Amino acid sequence: MEYLLGQATHALYQGFDAHVRAAGLSSIEWRVLSRLQGGDALTVSQLAHEVLAKQPTVTKLVQRMSEHGWLALQADAADQRCTLVRATTAGRRLVGPLVERARAHEADMLRTLAATEKAALKRLLAKLADRGA
Repeated sequence: MEYLLGQATHALYQGFDAHVRAAGLSSIEWRVLSRLQGGDALTVSQLAHEVLAKQPTVTKLVQRMSEHGWLALQADAADQRCTLVRATTAGRRLVGPLVERARAHEADMLRTLAATEKAALKRLLAKLADRGA
């Protein structure tokens, strides 16, 4: 089963990764910006959890991405030990076309599935993801 999940993940991102690289982003930068593109702010810890990376890695990454002008960092008013991370307008502008391309790529990958199969797949993947959280 793990092999099938790995193969499915590889198939899903194989064609899309070239678009991420063409935009000048690494896969983890893509995951960070796509997660933050809606305008919400997350702590570094939350973001690390969401993008499946270790917190020290994300801490360094968001600092570098803020230097590029893609992210804004600010102290959390509720907890000064935490840093809130938000995509800037430049970051959202950079990732916006990729988000649309990702949706189109996903739709293309899933086009052979019936609507009920797509819903079942999404439900089952969410169930598996919740177990790992």
